Amino acid sequence: MTITITAFELSPDRGRGLARDMRVRWALEEVGEPYEVRLLSFQAMKTPAHLALQPFGQIPTYEEGDLALFESGAIVLHIAERYPGLLPSDTNGRARAIAWIFAAVATLEPVVIEREMARIFERGESWHDARLPLLEKRIRTRLSELSAHLGDADWLDGAFSAGDLEIISVLLRLKGSELLAEHPNLSAYLARGEARPAYQRAFAAQLAVFKAASAE
Repeated sequence: MTITITAFELSPDRGRGLARDMRVRWALEEVGEPYEVRLLSFQAMKTPAHLALQPFGQIPTYEEGDLALFESGAIVLHIAERYPGLLPSDTNGRARAIAWIFAAVATLEPVVIEREMARIFERGESWHDARLPLLEKRIRTRLSELSAHLGDADWLDGAFSAGDLEIISVLLRLKGSELLAEHPNLSAYLARGEARPAYQRAFAAQLAVFKAASAE
């Protein structure tokens, strides 16, 4: 059965690999499963047909046969459980890798996204300059904790897993920032993730969509 995912017709990240379909593309590339992409405009994302797949009108979605999923973390977990390559073979290792998926979307990503939203939408507000250091302090706390756990290891818990895929996807949002540069081991960890052939294929595919849409 063909796997079909949805993605932005014209991504607001300008092809930088930050849109969450990138995580699904990357996971599918890691496990070697082909997939098709249905591109959506912002208007199409609010149609009844898409809302039936994604109640909140977002991307990505995942369809395979009679299965339809939404939320990138859930989709990546499904891919990792269904196809070999993204979860350890032992029960305890699998459980720890899954815990890191949840840590990415529930612990690390919220503080990173909050800073992004503040910088974009609150820049003109009187409280912006006072609030931003507080948001960055929260990120620094999480990065320090993550850095301490990673230490000098290549990956979070032995071999590369779906947990690493999700954590690295969040760190990409801090690429080039002073916040990430404060932790050389995390910068190197991010670079290792980006160097993976599966990541490179996924990134090229997402970037190609943006370039094609921008050229029209």
